[in-house]
Amino acid sequence: MIHGPDAPADTSDDTAFASLKARLPSAAAAFCSPARRTRETALALGLGALAEPAFREQDFGAWTGRRHDELAAELGELYRDFWKSPGRNRLPGGESFVDQIARAAAGLAALPAGDVILVVHSGTIRATLAIALDLAPDSALRFVIDPLSLTRVDRLADGWRVVAVNLRWKG
Repeated sequence: MIHGPDAPADTSDDTAFASLKARLPSAAAAFCSPARRTRETALALGLGALAEPAFREQDFGAWTGRRHDELAAELGELYRDFWKSPGRNRLPGGESFVDQIARAAAGLAALPAGDVILVVHSGTIRATLAIALDLAPDSALRFVIDPLSLTRVDRLADGWRVVAVNLRWKG
């Protein structure tokens, strides 16, 4: 399913949220995308996150709210052609992953100094990894990012260091 910005978060696993919260830096500035699910996740983590449009998920345009199997059946070859270069192809009425990377880069550049927590979408995390690791867009899309996982990227004076990707804990 390609969720729209009003899709709710599942915040029912108190143990998972407590475990993740314990691993976040204290007194860090917090930001989230404007989507309902990231705002609800930030609240469940006890964060007063500011909504930042630069950290929105990729705009899937006309595909938003649709299921991948339905799109494949309806669009056939057009759907398959999109996935031949998903990083650069732009969806009807939407944006490409390259567009999302540029938007995320602007958002990252505007963050305050010090520790920052971002409660964002898997696509935004992949975009951040593309920036940090200087990856081609299609290569960055190979990362699997699970819901309620932790990715840590350190901002250095002259670049980035990826410490962890997709960490998850059991309660």
